[in-house]
Amino acid sequence: MTSRPDALSNEAFADASGPSLNLAGKTVVVVGGKTGIGLGIAQAARAAGATVVVASRRIATPDERPDLAGYRQVRLDMSDESAVSGAFDGIGAFDHLVVTAAPDIGSWGAFQDADMRGVRAYVEGKFLGSWACARHGAPHIRPNGSITFLTGGMAVRPKIGFTAVTSAFAAVEALSASLALELAPLRVNTIRPGFVDTDMWGFLPEAQRQGLRQAVARNFPARRVGQPRDIGHAALFLMTNPYVTGTVVEVAGGENLVPSVG
Repeated sequence: MTSRPDALSNEAFADASGPSLNLAGKTVVVVGGKTGIGLGIAQAARAAGATVVVASRRIATPDERPDLAGYRQVRLDMSDESAVSGAFDGIGAFDHLVVTAAPDIGSWGAFQDADMRGVRAYVEGKFLGSWACARHGAPHIRPNGSITFLTGGMAVRPKIGFTAVTSAFAAVEALSASLALELAPLRVNTIRPGFVDTDMWGFLPEAQRQGLRQAVARNFPARRVGQPRDIGHAALFLMTNPYVTGTVVEVAGGENLVPSVG
């Protein structure tokens, strides 16, 4: 019987079970980790054994957010590059960076707005803010670490009135692919969620929001609405699988297979 090729006998294949989702002993930084999908990722990382740093515009007090007692909070404003740099210097060495935040500007900016202030604020906040986090975070990431960005289905399925969002998402996905080469062997990926039931939809009246949930559950192949924990699970996969880089993982319940319900 012939022996196994050397390429199959190295240490990387010593454990037949392959990579696990265990993050014990690792430190994970989640930018935008206090709410919505970011909080779902932070919770998943902590449940997997990681020390989790949540970075956002302000520090919540224990009275305001007792649920954040197990997390380290750091102030980070993505729109201020010097603040981003200072935040990562203060954090120090860590293992994985997840950038979920988007600019809090009150408007996404429409194509034919009277001026381009809203558009510039959103695109610069989401795209250049993600760039700044990667630029200043990467030097602090330990070997075998990763960066994960967050976009959304509009990166590939534009909707009327959301040109700035579509453009920013597509730009972040292009940035991710470029950095997978630029920063190698540091791994860089993107998660592209579909409809996820978070407070992001809080601007809708509750009856309309419930109708949207029902439409998603009825029409999407997964037959249910997405939850932050679904995106958290995908983030764990990208943090712990050493052979995944330069890719976009769509976690959308099959949304891309059906007509838009939003």
